[in-house]
Amino acid sequence: MIQEPPSRHTAVIAVVDDDESVRAALESLLRASGYRVRSHSSALDFLSAGEPGEVQCLVSDVQMPGMSGLQLHARLIAMGLCVPVIFITAYPEAVPVPLACLSKPFDAERLLACIESTLRQPC
Repeated sequence: MIQEPPSRHTAVIAVVDDDESVRAALESLLRASGYRVRSHSSALDFLSAGEPGEVQCLVSDVQMPGMSGLQLHARLIAMGLCVPVIFITAYPEAVPVPLACLSKPFDAERLLACIESTLRQPC
């Protein structure tokens, strides 16, 4: 049986960014676009919330205190979880080429298109 990709009304998008204003803006944009959103101020906050397996897409800053977005991605893989990650960063050269990355500042429509594309990909 082929499973349908989550729709905007059922997909849970997690936002992980230590910058409160960026996090609030992303949360507002995603909620207004019909997504269910969970936001976290750090990678450790996201992991300690105990919900990584409930998220269909993760939008994460790369450079954060404590655990970076890249380290978070590696931790999810080590946990056996397939959570697609879209990295946002002012330093795109720090992100390995095969990973989805948007350079700050980025266009809201580009982020939404990236999320839509990610949700259509099988894990």
